[in-house]
Amino acid sequence: MCTVVVSVDPGADVPLIMVGVRDEFVDRPWSPPGPHWPGLFGGRDLLAGGTWLAVHPAEGRIAALVNGQGVPAPQEGRISRGGLPLTAAAEGGLTGLDPAGYDPFHLVLADRSGVRLWHWDGTGLWDEELPEGTHMIVNSGWERGEENERVAFFRPLFAKATRPDTLGGPWREWREAATGAGLARDDPRAMIVRHELPDGRVFGSLSVSLLGLSAEGVRYDFTGDPRDPAAFRRVLPE
Repeated sequence: MCTVVVSVDPGADVPLIMVGVRDEFVDRPWSPPGPHWPGLFGGRDLLAGGTWLAVHPAEGRIAALVNGQGVPAPQEGRISRGGLPLTAAAEGGLTGLDPAGYDPFHLVLADRSGVRLWHWDGTGLWDEELPEGTHMIVNSGWERGEENERVAFFRPLFAKATRPDTLGGPWREWREAATGAGLARDDPRAMIVRHELPDGRVFGSLSVSLLGLSAEGVRYDFTGDPRDPAAFRRVLPE
């Protein structure tokens, strides 16, 4: 995942909304979200077996992974980061994690008590709590300023989107923003991207997840057509 948006409003009927955009090489095989692990829902990476976003509906937990920047793990003994959302969603955190075998990452964990964010840059692991407001996490981390063009454009767009009264909606403005707000893929502000690399490989946005968490439960919508706001399908509740 290369962009996660988190909106926290403890006094709202839907206090937590999350958007996750997954960027990856287009030929990397994957399966759409489903109950691929006991008690957990998420899309499955068929190469390494993990996921980029995991939901534990019974516990009301959502965990999302963003690849980070820093010192890569040694090639020998390197561990896929795709297991981290599964661990966080299942256990409620990363307690006792030895991160030395992982490449840099940012891991967002949301539940009804709040949102925590873990960072690993290859040299140090730390965590922090996200306060009330609208936040964006990208490869460089939790971007609070305006230097990142994507964040500068999309954070205010999500912040002013009409918040649903219930998990049933309305979600129209969130879907439109989450699928790129009409920006071209090569716009420097774009959240939905596609890059054709010199070696012939293509790297781009493969899917978008839109989630809400409230006392009612978890709503999880997903699309593998990341530029179409009408293409979302319901994953949860079943």
